[in-house]
Amino acid sequence: MEILASIAIVVVTTIFIVLSFAVYLAVRIFTGKSINDKEYSPVHGTIFDLFFHKDDLYDYETEIARKKPTFRFLSPGQSEILTADPRNVEHMLKTRFDNYSKGHNSRQNLGDLLGHGIFAVDGEKWRQQRKLASFEFSARVLRDFSCSVFRRNASKVVAFVTKFALTGNAFDAQDMLMRCTLDSIFKVGFGVELKCLDGFSKEGEEFMEAFDEGNVATSSRFIDPLWKLKWFLNIGSQSRLKKSIATIDKFVYRLITIKRKELAEEQNTAVREDILSRFLVESEKDPEKMNDKYLRDIILSFMIAGKDTTAASLSWFLYMLCKNPLVQEKIVQEIREVTSTHEKTTDVNSFVESITEEALDQMQYLHAALSETLRLYPAVPVDVRCAGNDDILPDGHKVNKGDNLYYIAYAMGRMTYIWGQDAEDFKPERWLKDGVFQHESPFKFISFHAGPRICLGKDFAYRQMKIVSMALLHFFRFKMADEKSNVHYKRMLTLHIEGGLHLYAIPRTST
Repeated sequence: MEILASIAIVVVTTIFIVLSFAVYLAVRIFTGKSINDKEYSPVHGTIFDLFFHKDDLYDYETEIARKKPTFRFLSPGQSEILTADPRNVEHMLKTRFDNYSKGHNSRQNLGDLLGHGIFAVDGEKWRQQRKLASFEFSARVLRDFSCSVFRRNASKVVAFVTKFALTGNAFDAQDMLMRCTLDSIFKVGFGVELKCLDGFSKEGEEFMEAFDEGNVATSSRFIDPLWKLKWFLNIGSQSRLKKSIATIDKFVYRLITIKRKELAEEQNTAVREDILSRFLVESEKDPEKMNDKYLRDIILSFMIAGKDTTAASLSWFLYMLCKNPLVQEKIVQEIREVTSTHEKTTDVNSFVESITEEALDQMQYLHAALSETLRLYPAVPVDVRCAGNDDILPDGHKVNKGDNLYYIAYAMGRMTYIWGQDAEDFKPERWLKDGVFQHESPFKFISFHAGPRICLGKDFAYRQMKIVSMALLHFFRFKMADEKSNVHYKRMLTLHIEGGLHLYAIPRTST
């Protein structure tokens, strides 16, 4: 009887704790939110709705935005406001830039993975990193060095695909591109030959897997109100995040130690072509402020910008070309005209050397096709800012201090009130006038962010995507391994394809 009584006490206590927590959450979610006040954006649901739609989150948000360009979900403490209105985007990213920061919640959500890297901070730390990065991205030495690396890795990609093309086997293009861009960002960013594309680096493989897992687990924090409890109990996604961070840190701190040693031993400029070496030189001026932890955070920010976004965008680009073969052939024709090559040009290295800066500038249709891909499949599908003070958006809706305001780039690319009735069609021609690429407002085409925090690596990313895609499309025609399939995204900080992109490559010529 005593055992039964003890069990009953445990059960009752557990039920009481659960019910108390549910009441606490309900009070926190529904109190002080002006739910029926029409001066605020309409309430669509609570943060739990977002969690329940975690697998189709961006399409769920898109369907709501078709009818309500600005809407909100209630969460403990504040409202989560989502907008697909370009006027609101410009307001928070430019006009009232000083009122909208990353915010406490975002810094917490991103902090364990990205620390104090440029994507997770505001204020002086952001300005310092922005200033240094701006100088580096504008330097000709980095542009020339990066182009050399991109061409070399494009040759490796062609060699990799050739093996599958000759045997008629399908391959995972997304995995290949992730390896390619990881190799590129490590060489350009950190001066290290990782050789993931060659399959020689076990450490590189482990790092890539850990970084992707960390990306997924960090992304889940934005829609999971219980993530802090999971972190405390070391369970679920937050347990996986801890393991991933341990692997990431071991790899990155070793990299910093090696680079410090190289800089101490070498004085020639070749060692300082990469971005990390330049940051290390800067750190010598203030070693306490720019310690190894700070450098680690900077490295991971470059990683997510240089590997994930570019590889994911190229993957969606190849998917779009498989679904639109006529566009694929138009690009191939432009490649031949611009590089003065033809289908019998078989030497890979000679071809990639023909991809000069002038040739890249002339690839107007390719630039349009890549931009059209980014419009529909933005590398960062949603981003957030936090209101520092009460505000009124250009669409007339009020925002309370502490509210999170998200701009939903994935949805914006599909809105007819932004792009016209053919908004969901893949149509590179929408970007061209008399064959010349026409730029759109960055607050409408938000794939590279906008305002003072606009992406510094935009030209860097287009350059890499063009070089890799020109090399691949010159030598191969691509089609889906399963032509009836439609791929789906994987919810992460960046927009990856769930399960990879499995393609056949048909040789256009013998490589």
